[in-house]
This record gives sequence, structure tokens and C-alpha cells, in this order.
Amino acid sequence: MMNESDYLNVILSDLKRTVREYTTATTESACPVVRRMFTDLTNSTLRLQGELFQVMEQNKMYTAPSPAPRQMIDKEIQTAQQDHQQAHQMSQQHGMQSGAFYHQNNVSNHTSNVQNPYT
Repeated sequence: MMNESDYLNVILSDLKRTVREYTTATTESACPVVRRMFTDLTNSTLRLQGELFQVMEQNKMYTAPSPAPRQMIDKEIQTAQQDHQQAHQMSQQHGMQSGAFYHQNNVSNHTSNVQNPYT
């Protein structure tokens, strides 16, 4: 028989899986209405997952993994930025800026206003 902690861990895992599936559905959607629906479902599920995680953590039912080294985090950020820049350059080379899939940033790049717990 499963205890409360086990049930909550199963639900938490299902919420994580659901977020991945909704995110995939969002990126695969061609219809703006369907895309918006999956975006809303993703955001709602992320909020629910976060709330459940907080409750579990407060009740010592979930142990967070140890923090990643700052160097590893910086490397991942740099890789993601390079990938984004390469994709943007490729889209410009192939004339996609005037197409339906071109996305122009609606805010300028900014520094985080959140303190990094890993420093």
C-alpha cells in the first residue's frame, strides 16, 4: 500500500510529464487558437506542479537535488545563447524574417533581478 508521500510523488511525476507533452503540443501547433490553448494548459500545469512541489518540500516529502556548480550553469547558459544566435542567423539567411514564424524580441536583453543561489 502506498503512503501519502508516494502518491504525491506519482502526481508530481505525472505533472512533469504533462508539462512536457503540452509543451510539445504547443510547439507543434500551427493554429494560433490551439497554440494558445496549449500554452495556457502548460502554464496552469506548471503552477500546479510548483504548488505541489512547495507543499511536499515544506513537509519533508521531497528532497531537492544538490545545487549544480556555477561553472556548469554558466556553460549551459552560454550554449543556449549560442544556439539561439545561430538559429536567428540561419533564419535571416533563409529569409524567414518576413515569414509567419519570425519572432522579434518584444523586450530588450536584460540582466536577471533574481539573486543566484549558486554563487
